[in-house]
Amino acid sequence: MVSSLLGCKKKPHFLVLAGDGINCEQETKLGFERAKAQVTVMHINELLSRPKRLRDFQGLAFPGGFSFGDELGSGQVLAIKCKQGLKDELSKFVEQENPIIGICNGFQTLLKLGLLPFPGEERKVGLAPNREGTFQNYWVKLKPASSKSVCLWTEGLFEKGSTSEFELPLRNREGRITFLKGIEDQIYDNLLRNGQIPLVYSDKSRPLSLLKHESIAGLCDPKGLIFGLMPHPEAFLFEATHRIHYKTRSKNPTQKGWGQEIFDNIVNFLERS
Repeated sequence: MVSSLLGCKKKPHFLVLAGDGINCEQETKLGFERAKAQVTVMHINELLSRPKRLRDFQGLAFPGGFSFGDELGSGQVLAIKCKQGLKDELSKFVEQENPIIGICNGFQTLLKLGLLPFPGEERKVGLAPNREGTFQNYWVKLKPASSKSVCLWTEGLFEKGSTSEFELPLRNREGRITFLKGIEDQIYDNLLRNGQIPLVYSDKSRPLSLLKHESIAGLCDPKGLIFGLMPHPEAFLFEATHRIHYKTRSKNPTQKGWGQEIFDNIVNFLERS
């Protein structure tokens, strides 16, 4: 394991980006803090002005929101700014096998940066407007695409909860996975075979296309360290915030929600490394 991971036995330090339309940085910060990590929230312009600051961290988060008002497309402007101002440092960060998460708008940014699903390769995966044609805001049920997943953020997630599926809130307008036309099945089968589809939608009440790749809720890179997902784990850190469970499942308002498990997983991985 690389030195950046070996050096964080006690408390790995995560950088959470903020500013210019990103609006979930505080919830994302809280998820890492509750997992006992160190966290710094930094405006994207501050990082771009001193890109070597990225070397101070062992993990990076692109939170949800509407970065730059989704001008030119969701996550597009943020991806352009990162390519121009962070390209070398971000490439080193990835090469050193530091974990990265992109949530909703952050997932869109990771795809447009070319970090998912195959870093360094030609982009063949994107996110298009929902088939409903509008912004969608509701809870979705999620399950693994198969028993094989390399994603370290979701490792053991379903076994831990003794459940075959769990729920997270979904909030987006451009959340439909698309693959390069003509080779959709080939791309899907490749990702599935590699264990790079850690989460798919399982709620049959959700309006979905018959195209199997449009059921994908999250993707990871071949090493399982870079993870992008459309639902919001940072919005379900506490059981009390569930749309129904707060009434029936727990009297303890601080009991862990399923979203917290994702943050716990990656911090525990770094502490073991």
